[in-house]
Amino acid sequence: MTRSILALMLLGASAVAQEKREKTVILVHGAFADGSSWDKVIPLLEAKGLHVVAVQNPLTSLADDVAATQRAIDAQKGPVILVGHSWGGTVITEAGASDKVAALVYVAAFAPDVGESSNDLGKAAPPPPGFSSVYPDPAGYLYLTSEGVAHDFASDLPAAKTEVMAVTQGPIFGKAFDEKVTNAAWKTKPSWYVVAEKDRMIQPDVERAMARKINAQVTSLPTSHVPMLSRPKDVAAVILAAAGKSISKVAVSAAKE
Repeated sequence: MTRSILALMLLGASAVAQEKREKTVILVHGAFADGSSWDKVIPLLEAKGLHVVAVQNPLTSLADDVAATQRAIDAQKGPVILVGHSWGGTVITEAGASDKVAALVYVAAFAPDVGESSNDLGKAAPPPPGFSSVYPDPAGYLYLTSEGVAHDFASDLPAAKTEVMAVTQGPIFGKAFDEKVTNAAWKTKPSWYVVAEKDRMIQPDVERAMARKINAQVTSLPTSHVPMLSRPKDVAAVILAAAGKSISKVAVSAAKE
């Protein structure tokens, strides 16, 4: 083995090791939730050596949530796997344009195109059952009823858990759902999609259509709207697959250089 080949191999191995150390998974929660909605997935990712950051969206507008996510992206030194749940899918679609973002993972999430809003998606489908559980306050922020959290948002979680979720939910400014994205990161970034087959907040057929549109690698789970809470190991596996895919690409690139 010549010195040049050995040096190239060591360079590639070093690049992979460094990339693994610096890779970050950024988790972006949806409406009626906060960063703690990822609490079952976080330790599973950290156990595999990934750095994890959970964004706390203000849920005041698309621009504000994108800015919060962008700050988290900018703070990282290496590649980022950007993960969005529900409304968080719209956020990562816009924020994912960053050069640091290596892959996108949508978890029962909106995936709009340029010029589309979250509300534009699924207009041809019947309204999901969970819509009847949403109500506004006088300031225009939207909440879910306690019954809606238990029966529509997280029907496969214990009552003790959904009661806490209802009390701690993050209300979202209703007009945010009408804000249109100006960038569709999934057009240039590899994407994964988790379809929640028993979702009552976004129609599963709509989720499947969005996954096809963005050419995502799809995993279907028999869950409510919150698969990261009811099937965290399966959701973590999808995120790890996205991270592994990116590691392979970076390694190949480093070897060629």
